[in-house]
Amino acid sequence: MKTALISVYNKEGIVEFAKGLVGLGFKLIASGGTAKALMDAGLEVTDVASLVGGGAILGHRVVTLSREIHAGLLARDIKEDRDELEKLNIPWIDLVCVDLYPLVEEINKPGSTKESVIEKTDIGGPTMLRSAAKGRRIVVCDPADRLKVVDWLKAGEPEKEKFIDGLVAKAEAVVADYALASARYHGNGCFDGMVGEQVLTCKYGENGWQTPAGLYEDKGLIVPDPLRLSAFTVVAGTTPSYNNLADIDRQLQTITHITAGFDVNYGKVPFVAVGVKHGNPCGTAVGEDAAEVIKKMLEGDLRAIFGGLVMMNFEITDELAEVLLTHKMPEGQRRLLDGIIAPAISPTAIAALKRKGDKCRMLVNPALANLSKDTLDIHPRFRYVRGGFLRQPNYAFVMDFKHPQMEIVGEVSQQQKTDMLLAWAVGSTSNSNTVTLVKDGMLLGNGVGQQDRVGGCELAVKRAKDAGHNIDEAAAYSDSFFPFTDGTEALAKAGISAILTTSGSVRDKDVKEFCQKQGVALAMIPDSVARGFFGH
Repeated sequence: MKTALISVYNKEGIVEFAKGLVGLGFKLIASGGTAKALMDAGLEVTDVASLVGGGAILGHRVVTLSREIHAGLLARDIKEDRDELEKLNIPWIDLVCVDLYPLVEEINKPGSTKESVIEKTDIGGPTMLRSAAKGRRIVVCDPADRLKVVDWLKAGEPEKEKFIDGLVAKAEAVVADYALASARYHGNGCFDGMVGEQVLTCKYGENGWQTPAGLYEDKGLIVPDPLRLSAFTVVAGTTPSYNNLADIDRQLQTITHITAGFDVNYGKVPFVAVGVKHGNPCGTAVGEDAAEVIKKMLEGDLRAIFGGLVMMNFEITDELAEVLLTHKMPEGQRRLLDGIIAPAISPTAIAALKRKGDKCRMLVNPALANLSKDTLDIHPRFRYVRGGFLRQPNYAFVMDFKHPQMEIVGEVSQQQKTDMLLAWAVGSTSNSNTVTLVKDGMLLGNGVGQQDRVGGCELAVKRAKDAGHNIDEAAAYSDSFFPFTDGTEALAKAGISAILTTSGSVRDKDVKEFCQKQGVALAMIPDSVARGFFGH
């Protein structure tokens, strides 16, 4: 008869799992509260405390941390080990089902203390998981795997080595993530990292020779982020590429900042469409009419949007699919897009938007329809560098024109305010240095990645003019202060009527005086509060 050891903190579903094992001929061993829950359900269970020398001690803190339990897990499937277990009257344990005390939840709980965190730090559970993993037992650490294990056992344990490999790897990862959470807490910032599980395999990385590549999901989150990339469902097209996923992540930064900005400043969120190429927006628009928003987004740069990815916070209907495909296109031609991401896409719209070779990836996530000031990504960002990694909080600042340190020079109309807000959300989520031009809720030119501020101004103006836009009365955003007046001179000369930037330059006074003389409205907020550097 096979033996299963069960020790879980969260008892939900454990009785059903145990009954499934009993039905397959397993004998049950369980610890403390788990044993009681199974006994109360009418199952025959041996309490771990009765197996270990001397029973439970230290208020039941030490039970499974015994040589009897770990011998049953670590014994090799050879005659010598089997005979020794029999001589010592120690059961061979075939399966372990263990979850861990909710350490991360306790760490994040308001009012938690070092003592309460230590109390919720599991030692026996991780130790059993690692012993079971090393002993090549059936190790179940994820409730989602319980039914899968029962079905596998019923099927006669097909591809056993491969199946056990998967369970062992997950157990080791769960323990590693648990230990990392403890180290992070006690180390006060001295230790950090991430344990991820691969959820998608990419054909290659940024370039064809960069293999292998894939998307890994952070398993350390208490509540999974509804906007995490793995929560997007591919409804058409091939698997998203590495570059697609990187662009989608950047699009999420932009669209969530747009919606947060409007929510904070106006208490409502408009329809939003964002088109990107190589991570930076080349077309973005907001408005009350979905079709018009798509048209404006496309018109932002009809050349650059070719082969781009577009993301919306509204469903793509048949009518909107037609706009995406044909707006401003020569008669008989269709626009080529690499990706379309939305809360939903109608079946007939999917059929219409498909490209030859499934080259247009279509992804949906209902959470995109409910963006607000509360949907910004607040998790820390990691970046690998040679010999280690950099860590920082994510860019989660939201521009608020009611901020007490906001200084406005001149008169700012409601439309200018709206345009500056959109320009801020686009510019502050584009590669710095960035200067961004917006007019009537539509991105005209995004001067990204420049080594000098005036160069960013000139590039934004050039891109807008190259796209055929009239930039008179447009608004501009600069992701940091102007060190000289040359940048503002370039913008004023081009017809810009309002500028949102930061203060902190020794020549702020000169910039203000220049804008006043030119009749250009100027909104400034300290660089220490609102600098928009991004993507270094």
